Amino acid sequence: MGILLRWLGAFLLLAAIFNPTSWNYVRWAREGWDTQTPLIVFTGLILAVAAMVYLVATMRSIGILGAIIIAAIFAAGLWVLTDWGLLGLGNSALNIWLGILVLSLILGIGMSWSILRQRLSGQQTTDEVDG
Repeated sequence: MGILLRWLGAFLLLAAIFNPTSWNYVRWAREGWDTQTPLIVFTGLILAVAAMVYLVATMRSIGILGAIIIAAIFAAGLWVLTDWGLLGLGNSALNIWLGILVLSLILGIGMSWSILRQRLSGQQTTDEVDG
């Protein structure tokens, strides 16, 4: 359940920042900058901190190579679905949602990596502390 919640949090965060609907931070910031600048900056900083928590945890747990490999796996899966005719990539809104889905899965896996590794290997993970 915790892994699902971490992924859902990443998905909601990325969708709140940008999505193809009119309900996202980027569009709101562009349209309301002249009248709501302090609130836009405040909200943007909160979203940036939340995104940094996910990014730092992901980079510490799986690294850039792990993120690239996970992205490549999802890209190959999308390629297969497109090749089989089950998915058409002509719809830009669908492409954006797929991008948000893939990025949120990478962030969710990154946030949950130690739990996943422990469940798969049976070995406990501890942080290294420089002394």
